[in-house]
Amino acid sequence: MKILFRPLQAIEDEEVYLMFQEIPAEEDGFENPAHGLSREDFVAFCHRQQDYSNGRNLPQGYVPCTCYLLFIEDRPVGFVKLRHFLNDALRQGGGHIGYGVRPSCRGNKYGNVLLSEVLKFAREKGISEALLTIRDYNIRSRKVCEHNGGILEKIEPGKNYGRCFYWITLQ
Repeated sequence: MKILFRPLQAIEDEEVYLMFQEIPAEEDGFENPAHGLSREDFVAFCHRQQDYSNGRNLPQGYVPCTCYLLFIEDRPVGFVKLRHFLNDALRQGGGHIGYGVRPSCRGNKYGNVLLSEVLKFAREKGISEALLTIRDYNIRSRKVCEHNGGILEKIEPGKNYGRCFYWITLQ
């Protein structure tokens, strides 16, 4: 299996754009801010992501965050957001890492690959422990996290669901 994992670039091709359109805008707590954008607005989104990765023009309350893409056999299958450090809001929910796999590619263990690959970049950024928060009913994401060394610290109850707090030690 040919795997390519790389940061989102300022200019991306139509296949990457279509992947972002296929992944829902919000699903199980993961947000895809590029869903529903026109092709022109997607270009602006990619440029903003470059800024955010470099800590520039961050909205209030945001931390630097890099978006990475996973390609399998040259097809974009998912993306992941890596926040470079945590603020108080991210410690309460969100964590360091959020990821999504396009629906047409689910069931192939690509979530395992996404998380495994981004953990390498987290180490390079000096993150010694990565926090992932996952809704308690999202069994697939919980299994992906556990497969990659995630240790459940706690489950906080909520109105409609609980939030699981997983830590992955990076060495």
